[in-house]
Amino acid sequence: MQAAVGVSSRNFKKATDRNRVKRLMREAYRLQKAALQDHLQGDHKSLSVFFLYVGKELPLYPLVYEKMGVALKRLIKFVDEKPE
Repeated sequence: MQAAVGVSSRNFKKATDRNRVKRLMREAYRLQKAALQDHLQGDHKSLSVFFLYVGKELPLYPLVYEKMGVALKRLIKFVDEKPE
């Protein structure tokens, strides 16, 4: 499974702010990716995802962690859906 993160330079002019948001997102993903990876391996599937932060304010880590968990749970549900 591959994952990438991105932050708009339109909302964050300073590279240090963009890098901080990306670092928070990568860490939140790293800590919670096990459930999704196990699910994909069980179904013999692979997935590439790109997380894009679209907020205009610097987030705190607990918020990023919570939202990343929500996004990963949605991905698991999406993978479970059978195509018709």
